[in-house]
Amino acid sequence: MNTPDNVPVDVDADPPQHPAPHRRMTLTFDAFHEYHHRVWLRYARTQVGSRTGAETVVEAACAHLLSHWSHVLEQESVPAYAWAVLKERIREWLDRDGRAPALAETAAFDAACRGRLLEELLDGTDGADGFAALENGLCLYTAIAELPERQHDIVVLRYVLGCPEEDVAEYLGCGTVAVRAQVRHAKRKLAAGLGSRRNHRTGER
Repeated sequence: MNTPDNVPVDVDADPPQHPAPHRRMTLTFDAFHEYHHRVWLRYARTQVGSRTGAETVVEAACAHLLSHWSHVLEQESVPAYAWAVLKERIREWLDRDGRAPALAETAAFDAACRGRLLEELLDGTDGADGFAALENGLCLYTAIAELPERQHDIVVLRYVLGCPEEDVAEYLGCGTVAVRAQVRHAKRKLAAGLGSRRNHRTGER
């Protein structure tokens, strides 16, 4: 049987291989995931209170990001968009079980209270004495929990998890100047909150 001139004779030969768009997209996601996964997991644990819960939350966030990765890459800030997705999955997890964020229960928070990170946060403020007098850090946690969401995230990332300012700015989609400004606002709120609680305990006005 004759073969038409426009049909390749060797139909079994492998065509030239080119990276598939999907494969390239997966590789970019894998690199992004590898860079940010550790901080995501540590932050999620401060909120949900267990490593297993944190892993569940982070896996759900990553699955969403991967399935919409082309859309994610179109965002003005990929880390900030991904952070918003992670926060949404954390809220869903907490709401489903009727729980509050578990920062005070985590080892990361306890270690920070025993160390100098949060002392540095309150250094030079009227709340420093109140912090030094705390027995278990619960009052400080309560004050952190009452911060506006953006300040809360900055305090947890910067002072509890020890992230550099540049990384905090990337997650929050802002500049380092804005991070420092939010830290100043948070310090004032924390000092005022701790001072109020200390006065309430001692009966001072």
